[in-house]
Amino acid sequence: MKKKPEQSADADLFQQALEGVTPLPPSNRLPPSPAAAKFKAPVTRISAPAATDNLSDHAASDIPLSEFLSPGLNRMTLRKLRCGHWPVQDSIDLHGNTSDGARRLLVDFLHQAGQHGLRCVSIIHGKGWRTQGGEGILKLRVRHWLTQHAQVLAFIEAPANAGGGGAVWVLLKANRKEISADAD
Repeated sequence: MKKKPEQSADADLFQQALEGVTPLPPSNRLPPSPAAAKFKAPVTRISAPAATDNLSDHAASDIPLSEFLSPGLNRMTLRKLRCGHWPVQDSIDLHGNTSDGARRLLVDFLHQAGQHGLRCVSIIHGKGWRTQGGEGILKLRVRHWLTQHAQVLAFIEAPANAGGGGAVWVLLKANRKEISADAD
């Protein structure tokens, strides 16, 4: 296939423009990590027990927690979570849901994450700027629910580039199968 005269002229002009250009040295940057997969409800149910919703809305503070650490864990766990020691493996976005709907989705999401052996997940609840008083209902409740959930070891407010005050990174208990495999 022959080049059209205008394509040939463009290629020649481009080559002339590049004369004397020195390529940049290779950078020492790390390649970006792959994006976290989005949570999708399972199409077929495995014979796993259903998730039980035993989370309460009562006694939620008017001030959202920026971090949480289960009793007995070292504060170094929060530091490791902040530094990305456990990469985010999945995420769920609860925007636009009612409080009851968001709670049910959260319970199902955490149950599925536990079933699949995930250690770190991101929960996006939004900042709730449109609510009266400035703090979002989901922001307060999601963080309150996480403190009650048996699978949650710790959570931190997500970094600015991952949602900031509108999301949390959650560290979940290790799957027993993983622990026994690591011990071998």
